[in-house]
Amino acid sequence: MLSADQVDDGGGLSISSMVKEIQGLKDKFKREDSDSPSPFADLEKATVLQECRVFSDSKVVTESPRKCSQLITKLLHIVTQGDAMSSSEVTEVFFGVTKLFQSSDASLRRMIYFFIKEVAETCNPDDIIIVTSSLTKDMNSKEDLFRANSIRVLAKMIDSTMLGAIERYIKQAIVDKNVMVASSALVAGAHLIRGSPDVVRRWVNEVQEALNSPSDMVQFHALSLLYEIKQRDRLAISKLVAQLTRGSISSPLATCLLIRYITTIVSSDSGALTSATGRAAYQFLELSLRHRSEAVIYEAAKALCSLPGIEERDLGPAVAVLQLFLSSPKSSLRLAAMRALSTVAIAKPAAVIKCNDDMESLITDSNRSIATFAITTLLKTGSESSVDRLMKQISSFMNEIADEFKIVVVTAIRELCLKYPLKHRILVGFLANFLREEGGFDFKKAIVDAIIALMCVIPETKESSLFHLCEFIEDCEFTALSTQILHLVGVVGPTTIAPARYIRFVYNRVILENAAVRAAAITTLSKFAAQLPALRVSVSVLLRRSLRDEDDEVRDRATLALRLLGDKNKDRPSSSDLPLDSRSSEQAPLPEVQLLLEPLALPFPQLELALRQFEATRGHEDDDIALTLATLPAVKDHGPRAQTIGRQILCHRCPR
Repeated sequence: MLSADQVDDGGGLSISSMVKEIQGLKDKFKREDSDSPSPFADLEKATVLQECRVFSDSKVVTESPRKCSQLITKLLHIVTQGDAMSSSEVTEVFFGVTKLFQSSDASLRRMIYFFIKEVAETCNPDDIIIVTSSLTKDMNSKEDLFRANSIRVLAKMIDSTMLGAIERYIKQAIVDKNVMVASSALVAGAHLIRGSPDVVRRWVNEVQEALNSPSDMVQFHALSLLYEIKQRDRLAISKLVAQLTRGSISSPLATCLLIRYITTIVSSDSGALTSATGRAAYQFLELSLRHRSEAVIYEAAKALCSLPGIEERDLGPAVAVLQLFLSSPKSSLRLAAMRALSTVAIAKPAAVIKCNDDMESLITDSNRSIATFAITTLLKTGSESSVDRLMKQISSFMNEIADEFKIVVVTAIRELCLKYPLKHRILVGFLANFLREEGGFDFKKAIVDAIIALMCVIPETKESSLFHLCEFIEDCEFTALSTQILHLVGVVGPTTIAPARYIRFVYNRVILENAAVRAAAITTLSKFAAQLPALRVSVSVLLRRSLRDEDDEVRDRATLALRLLGDKNKDRPSSSDLPLDSRSSEQAPLPEVQLLLEPLALPFPQLELALRQFEATRGHEDDDIALTLATLPAVKDHGPRAQTIGRQILCHRCPR
């Protein structure tokens, strides 16, 4: 048989030559596209403003609307690029734009509306009056396109003093038979109510009438504006919602909005579902689960899942609908369902267990967001016997997602380990394996924090977790994580069964790392020597090697540690290293050695505030006050950093 490259159609053209020719044409067109300059590349404001003077020529306006549209496009480009026009230039342009209303071309008129709406916010209010009369004239035009757009532009421009002049036209437009005009008027009301609420509240009858429109969009905008008008009156809102739940709304968009309003009312009701309002709301939401629109079904299911005080048995219909969405061919429905089920699984994991089989099939979904939600939800709802299987599935999944999704998975694994402590060996080992894989700082920090949190709650993980963290800092590129782990080793390491095994990891940091990590390692070694007399001589030998370090901080920490440890032979050569298991007691530490072991009485941010306040008050009071922790003024710092440091101090002391 002949290969594909040898097939000839009789004209001497093979498949491979055709492919090459097509590729050549593709490259040619690509080069031509890249070489073609932008039509707006070298625009100059003065030149464009000069060209815009043709707006005063009625013949050009009526016969060449396309040319005028191009000039407006150039003006918009100049404005959006940040090249501001002076007040006189804006006034001149506005006068010119008013001349363009002579043309009845629809495309040009839409460009005029767009230009006025974009520029009106930055121009002088006196210049707005120039075009207001033209826009008001368009509001009474027979062209629905002109009426709708002019209402939108006016709503963006006018203030409360000018609203009275056009209020009558907007109220007529709200009940107009044309859908676009009515929607534009309702949207204009939603914008105007922020600056002129008293005026817009007088339109309630017209808005109520628009709510009965057969148009889905008009119903949606009418309900939104009606809620804005009545939102200050809780009783009126309750009556409105009760009236609409009887079936007078046909628009799916308006129904979704109504469901959100119902959820807000029920959530603010102290009686929740036990009240008459709560029971009626639940019945309406359950009925909405059978709506023809998928958006309404999802909104109702999500609302049911978020109702306060709802029982697990009442979640059944909503969970059943969301389970059907999991097998939908639409990725948006699958993602929405997984997001809602993930939220339910946090508070009521038993209600979602029946969806586990469907969620397991989504682990391999091409949409990584869906797969992440599936994994994290399974970790919340899975049983102890399914942990091993889930970990195998996650192992291949983790390499295919971004760090932001990995952090979510790590958080879910931590919660699973807290739920099933007997599985700590598998789960901590899984986290440790990915600690050695490629990843950013946030991902690695999430794993480190998870392992430390598990050490606090599950004491059986202390030895293995600490060893995993020590192996991690052997090849850690993040200084903050290295110093955090070294601090943890200094606190927890001396209390382990074989503390000498960690000396090697710590001293390697003194040899191989930067100054910040070396200083942290010196402090960690000092804590070992202070608590373990059997290792004191050997650690002192290691500390003496840092007395000639190139960094001041490292040298100072080593000198202080040796002084507190009572080292009498600071000139001992480094070659006289003693074995780590030496039991020599030739040196006695000073009583102040406990300073190396005691944690700070205050977190660093709070200590900084106290020192600043002490320094500020020192000049007004007695300058002879000694600076001690007892004399520092009491300050409170409830910031996130102070709280985090406080939790870390407590957490590091837990494994003891």
